[in-house]
Amino acid sequence: MSNNSAIGTESFATEAKVEVSKKLRWAIIGCGGISETHLRAIEKIPEIEVVGGCDIKPERLELMRSKYGFTKTYIEWDEMLKELKPDVVDVCTPNGLHKPAVIAALNAGCHAITEKPMAMDPAECQEMIDAAIINNRKLCCGFQMRYHPACDMFMRAREAGDIGDIMFVKCRALRRRGIPNWGVFGQKELQGGGPMIDIGVHIIESAHYCMGAPRPIAASGNCWTFMGDRPSEVVSSWPNWDYKTYTVEDLAVGQVRFDNGAIMQIESSFCNHIESDIHTFDIVGTKGGFSFKDATIYTDHAGTMLNSKAAFLPSTDFGALFIAKFKNFADAILQGTPMRSPGEAGLAVQKIIDGIYRATAAGKEVSID
Repeated sequence: MSNNSAIGTESFATEAKVEVSKKLRWAIIGCGGISETHLRAIEKIPEIEVVGGCDIKPERLELMRSKYGFTKTYIEWDEMLKELKPDVVDVCTPNGLHKPAVIAALNAGCHAITEKPMAMDPAECQEMIDAAIINNRKLCCGFQMRYHPACDMFMRAREAGDIGDIMFVKCRALRRRGIPNWGVFGQKELQGGGPMIDIGVHIIESAHYCMGAPRPIAASGNCWTFMGDRPSEVVSSWPNWDYKTYTVEDLAVGQVRFDNGAIMQIESSFCNHIESDIHTFDIVGTKGGFSFKDATIYTDHAGTMLNSKAAFLPSTDFGALFIAKFKNFADAILQGTPMRSPGEAGLAVQKIIDGIYRATAAGKEVSID
């Protein structure tokens, strides 16, 4: 994908694999569509060997066997954990199953990585973190956008003093017509919410990471459902969603205050009356600003306002981001290097999202503990 898009077509590099002395035995819980993105990325990481998978749908397990060569597949994750004893469990289930699957893996002595969002609410996230601590295992939240080269660019500029104190961040994860017409994305009891928790989380996590992860202290916002719970009557690339089971928001807007005085505004939609889809964030600091979408820093130099756009960034396609996050997790386990996205990062982002949902229900600003 180009530097002007946060989420694009998957592409996976074809570098030659390097032989390694130690391989992590990796198992997957939840063999749906996102697991295939994981598998294509993992193929490029010599430190990882996939040893099996678990899913409640026999047809998904058959696909894993025929397409990816799985020799061990299971319906129940407890059976898989007991028999395979993997080093790492990769949880790719609907959001409502993240917590029980991760905790089962941690209690079985495995390290765990879970798809975003980390869980349904902050309390579940904390339970997962506690289980990792008790079992002395590593827990990673699958936030790939913070590995984006544009984020690396910003972090270098911030550390060099080009941004100053961050005052304001605007996050936008907006689709004009993009209600998923597969899976359970429209069912709040299984997902925890709609676009805010599903696609907003991508932009929130990368922006919060770039801010230096300040502590959120209060949130306000609102959510609206005005198209998703009705039949699809407009021509679009994702038509005929299940409107009868649709219980999430179409559009969510919120504002979060942080302990350092900074403010984050968030807009996220599955469907909306806007010109086109956009997935980006903008940061305003006392000395400079930044656009993720354009990989550009805005600042003043020698009496002139300058826009400094990156002349080159490494690959920004979606597949490369997945490779980067799995490699970082593997290195953390095998070499003890720092994780960019530990469980605590997942908890902080969940507090932001949960705060906006709670503020919507309360009709006023709410505090975030």
